[in-house]
Amino acid sequence: MSSDRLDPTAALAELGRISLAENDLHGVLTRVADLARRTVPGAEEVSMTLVRGGAAETAAYTGPLALILDEWQYRQGVGPCLAAAAGQATVSAPDLAGDQRWPGWTERAVEAGVRSSLSVGLPIEEHVDGALNLYGVRHAAFDRDAVTLAETFAGYAAVALANVNLYAATAKLARQLETAMASRAVIEQAKGIIMGSRRCTADEAFAILTAISQNSNRKLRDVAAALVAEARNGGDR
Repeated sequence: MSSDRLDPTAALAELGRISLAENDLHGVLTRVADLARRTVPGAEEVSMTLVRGGAAETAAYTGPLALILDEWQYRQGVGPCLAAAAGQATVSAPDLAGDQRWPGWTERAVEAGVRSSLSVGLPIEEHVDGALNLYGVRHAAFDRDAVTLAETFAGYAAVALANVNLYAATAKLARQLETAMASRAVIEQAKGIIMGSRRCTADEAFAILTAISQNSNRKLRDVAAALVAEARNGGDR
């Protein structure tokens, strides 16, 4: 794996260049996991855990081993990634063979060839916790420098994830505003048509549209759009 290793400075710079406009949450998490695997010494496989409403899921992973190790924890309800996410803390397990904190899971992890793990909690947003999980095949795979690097990397990752959520919320608001403006425009057009045909005021035209909407059990915008389309088609004939 040494051939694809990255210098920490280069990896963190690359993390900062992730385009939020071109990646959804899954895309960002996958990129974060891959960069962590290639950056932190001792990391054989990496995963990203998200916990929403008490339900945990692996949102991204670099290999099937990481996914299996995570899912074993979810089934048992205990494990380093869950502890890190819940406590927003760094949970290090340098010797899984002798670790008694998570009975059942540690034995299965060792049988799968994993000797050590490191999980760093990620505060993502309200009601959502997460953890960056690194698994090593060597005993004490993560020394003090590796732990420090993982925590620094996790800090950058948390900012990137927060920005993804902010970008998504902003984009959603923009779409809602665009829809609202389009609805208002078509309603104003429909009011103009009614005012011209019935020689009434703007308020009276809006009252007519509202009455049609209520009587036909259709949205006001749909009623307005149908009237505008009818007027346009009549003008084309």
